Amino acid sequence: MSKKIALALVLASLAVSACAKKEPEVIAPVPVTTEPVYQGKYGAN
Repeated sequence: MSKKIALALVLASLAVSACAKKEPEVIAPVPVTTEPVYQGKYGAN
């Protein structure tokens, strides 16, 4: 009897989650990096 109740609860929760309003997925833009600048043989010295 308890298996039937548990199965009914699982099915009910799946039905509720399937009908829930879906939020739009937000994708953050990736920042653009600049290329390294050549600073000579020994760096910025």
